[in-house]
Amino acid sequence: MNSTLIGVTVSPVNMEERKALGIRPGDTVRVHQKIEEKGKTRLQVFEGVVLARKHGDEPGATFTVRKVASGVGVEKIFPLYSPLIDKIEIIKRSKVRRAKLYFIRDKVAREIKRQMRRFTQVTLGTESEIEVAARAEQEAKIAEEATKLAEEEALKAEEAAKVAETPVEVAPAEETPVETPAEEEKKD
Repeated sequence: MNSTLIGVTVSPVNMEERKALGIRPGDTVRVHQKIEEKGKTRLQVFEGVVLARKHGDEPGATFTVRKVASGVGVEKIFPLYSPLIDKIEIIKRSKVRRAKLYFIRDKVAREIKRQMRRFTQVTLGTESEIEVAARAEQEAKIAEEATKLAEEEALKAEEAAKVAETPVEVAPAEETPVETPAEEEKKD
């Protein structure tokens, strides 16, 4: 069936040109989309991988594009003949063996899970900056307390040394005569 009927225009876009692009799943495309804000029109570029192409070349044909923005997967479904699409550029063509590449969503999720497992194992052995600062502060307190204790011990040792240096008058011990065994026999 023709995309334009006699005297009827389905879309103001050159449909033959868009059809000739031949967008297929696996292609990396850059879609320039017209966006109206506050009475002004600007172009926004959405670049990603085509996951699916639906409804062939008929007027309601669509294609799904997926990209990863700030670590989050974003998908948009564009009507192929939409007048809001200014231009479609095919950046790269990849050979794929599927008509729909929806499995990429799961594949990416699996990769992220795998990376998170590695990441959590690494973080168990490391400390954040806050933890390092807190530990350093605690060690500084312990060192300060240890120096105070050392100073107190040094003062006590000095006092003990001063006390030991002062002469102590000791009363002379009384002499008790020691008798030898021979003297003991004489007494008996």
